[in-house]
Amino acid sequence: MSTENLSQSPEQPPRKPRVAVVFGGRSSEHGISVVTAGAVLRAIDRTKYDVLPIGITRDGRWALTADEPERMAITDRRTPSVEELAESNEGGVILPVDPANREVVYSEPGSVPKALGEVDVVFPVLHGPYGEDGTLQGLLELSGVPYVGAGVLASAVGQDKEYMKRVFTSFGLKVGPYVVIRPREWERDESAARKKIIDFAGEHGWPLFVKPARAGSSIGITKVDDLAGLDEAIAEAQRHDPKVIVEALLRGREIECGVLEFEDGPRASVPAEIPPAQSHAYYDFEAKYIDSTPGIVPAPLTPEETAEVQRLAVEAFEATSCEGLVRADFFLTEDGEFVINEINTMPGFTPISMYPQMWQASGIAYPELVDRLVEAALRRSTGLR
Repeated sequence: MSTENLSQSPEQPPRKPRVAVVFGGRSSEHGISVVTAGAVLRAIDRTKYDVLPIGITRDGRWALTADEPERMAITDRRTPSVEELAESNEGGVILPVDPANREVVYSEPGSVPKALGEVDVVFPVLHGPYGEDGTLQGLLELSGVPYVGAGVLASAVGQDKEYMKRVFTSFGLKVGPYVVIRPREWERDESAARKKIIDFAGEHGWPLFVKPARAGSSIGITKVDDLAGLDEAIAEAQRHDPKVIVEALLRGREIECGVLEFEDGPRASVPAEIPPAQSHAYYDFEAKYIDSTPGIVPAPLTPEETAEVQRLAVEAFEATSCEGLVRADFFLTEDGEFVINEINTMPGFTPISMYPQMWQASGIAYPELVDRLVEAALRRSTGLR
């Protein structure tokens, strides 16, 4: 669908496409999603698009929120929430489930439902489960509403670190050593599951990184230096996801690269390097978002290294059938080999986040980046493609 196809009458000028910016959500990345939404709302071209902000509360209610991006910022080291922005504590936004009807309705108890107009495209800036993992994308496919970013399969694969690595391996991309503990394994025999990790440490050495398998923003991750810290790290990961992935330490430089969908296909940005965080054990949530540890853009790589990581980033995008955008994260090991760590199908998207910074250095400023993503979504149909 393109902007020229929007319905109009002879008496009225063509209406602007309406973009629903959906944010918040039920995951532990709720607050960062709200911050991202504030950045998108500030940047989106209001002369070109009508904008409808929709927040999802932590308990899953779809709320009509104030269009006030200045309230969607980190203040006093605290992230904002949809609950603070919702126009009502009870009202809910209802998306259509009929592909022939894209009208969004707002309903409050005891009141007549109010039509909010048709939505032409959804910009889902949710991070983590119940938003970035294919669940919201499936709902939008059923509703027949185009949306920014990866489809159902790519979103699900991009959220699950185990299956992401399996897909990468099947396409010839190199990944680091890892082991997975599924919920049933832990429930069936905790001792055997723990021994599986200890045996992995015996083969690959300490430290290890214990992570929720389906979370992002470095939430729930623990760097474990020895056996004494293992149980606490597993418990912390399981607070966010019953499925746990344990990764060996890869010694090398952290290199990131953005991929963006253009009319002629995906292209890679200049890469960035994440230097070791001086006040943090690794590049964790606080280093990323609270203390804003700066990355180096562009990364100090040779022309050959830059070309190689760009090639691999696009290859990861294609391997997982992604659309719209991806940030691909690599380690450049001491022997000069790029090992892919993960992709993010909806990466951190504030102006200080690495994905927009890499595209800024590649010649695409933040407002243009937002516009390109919306236009790419409007060009696509829902359904099999």
